[in-house]
Amino acid sequence: MIKKLILTLLLLISYSFALTKDEIKPKMSTKIDKVLLILKNNQLQKDQKKEKILSIMNSIFDYSLMSRLSLGRMWSTLQDEQKEKFIKLFTNKLRTSYLDKLDLYTDQFVEVLGTEEPKNNRVILKTQIVGKEDKYSIDYKFYRKNDDNWLIYDVNLLGVSIIQTYRQQFAGFLKDKSFEDLMVNLSIEPTNAK
Repeated sequence: MIKKLILTLLLLISYSFALTKDEIKPKMSTKIDKVLLILKNNQLQKDQKKEKILSIMNSIFDYSLMSRLSLGRMWSTLQDEQKEKFIKLFTNKLRTSYLDKLDLYTDQFVEVLGTEEPKNNRVILKTQIVGKEDKYSIDYKFYRKNDDNWLIYDVNLLGVSIIQTYRQQFAGFLKDKSFEDLMVNLSIEPTNAK
């Protein structure tokens, strides 16, 4: 009985953050606006900003799929325990990288340009960061996970896929090192990396 109650609660929580296809543009616009307000708030400490931003954006990323895609064919060779550990480490790396890039914010604004639907179960939200001198494109790639629940599985920065970049890095790393070496490398905090 308790297990069913917990499962139901978890499903309700996850679906309360789910996006339908029609909600991608308006809800992402709202989320982006909230993030920009947090970044502009000088009364918040850096860690407070990061925590608030994660609470806004975290639920729309499918870190499990992103992890699987970043490893490519190697994923199918891993044991379940290795997969779980990799997802945890890679998710942390993605979050840290995303949050560290927010430090570069210097009063730019974000335009949400619209969506494209390259396939039935794929939607790309096209945005651009507009600064005083330059514009930078950021495309959020969504897929339909189930029913009408859409999640981000990749982000293109200036036309470069984050997941493809990691996939190439990991493939190069694994040519002459083991998967365990990769796990150790991922577990090293960036401030401790040499």
